[in-house]
Amino acid sequence: MKMVSWNVNGVNAAIRNGMLAFLEKEGADVYCFQEMKATLEKLPKELTTLGYHEYHVHAEKKGYSGVSVLTKIEPISVKEGLGIIEFDKEGRVLTLEFEHFYLINAYFPNAQPELARLDFKERFNMAFLEFVKELEKKKPVVSTGDFNVAHKEIDLKNPLANRKNAGFSDEERAWMDKFIAHGLVDTFRMFEKGPGHYTWWSYRFFSRKKDIGWRIDYFLVSERLKNMVKESSILKDIMGSDHCPIRLVIV
Repeated sequence: MKMVSWNVNGVNAAIRNGMLAFLEKEGADVYCFQEMKATLEKLPKELTTLGYHEYHVHAEKKGYSGVSVLTKIEPISVKEGLGIIEFDKEGRVLTLEFEHFYLINAYFPNAQPELARLDFKERFNMAFLEFVKELEKKKPVVSTGDFNVAHKEIDLKNPLANRKNAGFSDEERAWMDKFIAHGLVDTFRMFEKGPGHYTWWSYRFFSRKKDIGWRIDYFLVSERLKNMVKESSILKDIMGSDHCPIRLVIV
């Protein structure tokens, strides 16, 4: 099964920037999108022409957040959110059950400048981990999306300058340590141990052209699925968003 995850930073803008051509060429079995920024009524009709089963959750606030999954394989069940109103009203989590695993598509909160929303993010993180623990009692998990955190110093270009900033705070990185210690495997690091691999670049200062980026988008799998992972890669040359897609292949 080939899965692709992508924070599109506005699905309508991404389509204008060539998203559909990429989807058709890639031909993944499952696409997970974050930050759709569209209500169900405003989702572009072009998505319905691709021949996938579609599942969407959106935020109460217009033009904000939202996650979607397109899948060729019809899921056994679909769950929207974590079951906690303060998080679910922001449209951040969508879970599909397949025969051998659960797939969680998540858009994690941004801690915001001066870590103004760190408390909210930490509560979300804790609820998310508990959610994963409950699912793993039944089946292993594939967790993907924009986690809004660079885990290690090698996961961003300028770690020293960003030590106390959103996405690289000690608190966010400590939770990522805890999440992985629970038994989740960062699949990209199964294949690539070195620095210089990023999935997000600021629109400012020609950051993408200079490759001044952060790796904040992940495919994490339960330890039980580790041996099924055949590829985990970053598609850095795909444009259309300030993030690039990431790909996971499991057999």
